[in-house]
Amino acid sequence: MPTNWHDGIVRKIETIAPNVRSFQLEVPDMQSFNFQAGQFVTMDLPIGEKRLQRWRSYSIANAPDGSNSLELCIVHAGIGTKFLFDEVQEGSALKFKGPDGGFVLPETIDKDLVFVCTGTGVAPFRSMIMDLKNSGKPHRNIHLIFGARDESGILYRAEFEELTQTMPGFRYDVALSRQADWSGWKGYVHQVYQELYPTPRPDVNFYLCGWSNMVDDAVANLMLQLKFERSQIHYELYG
Repeated sequence: MPTNWHDGIVRKIETIAPNVRSFQLEVPDMQSFNFQAGQFVTMDLPIGEKRLQRWRSYSIANAPDGSNSLELCIVHAGIGTKFLFDEVQEGSALKFKGPDGGFVLPETIDKDLVFVCTGTGVAPFRSMIMDLKNSGKPHRNIHLIFGARDESGILYRAEFEELTQTMPGFRYDVALSRQADWSGWKGYVHQVYQELYPTPRPDVNFYLCGWSNMVDDAVANLMLQLKFERSQIHYELYG
């Protein structure tokens, strides 16, 4: 089957943390850009000749709303993001295909959800959480565990703090690894779920997103140390 590529027009670029920007795109050739919360798009960037050099995948950070817009949350890391940060401006066109990916929530959510992420790995979870809130779809408790080096790297902080007040069953914990005066969790995300979910239980699902080292460690901790079933652990790798 042929791959359908689209031109997304950059309507807004916003710096949301040091080395992290939000790119909001409009897709003029589509009346509605339909996707499931948690999916990603793949860009074809003019940074090389070979496909593996040019193609970069990014999770969609906004919730599906029936519009032809999407938001990407991107950290400056490597040649692909150098192009996005140095060359792309509001009004630029970015070639992409998608949506793709199976990192999505089940149709029926009958277990608590624990989302564990670091950095821009929060993007698919923001999409999932906002989709559940906006749609009113039945769900149980949602626990977002986010990790960064310091406070400046806490992405979408105000949004998630507000949700703790307005979305029943939503909990938000942040672990900072390099800020001694932080009043919350100090260190890495692993200690948070290890302390708060110390014994296996069948009514919870874990979703992990971030760099491969973090995800690998979390899968090992959940299965080998905490004895959760493999079927309770879902993940998306960023490299």
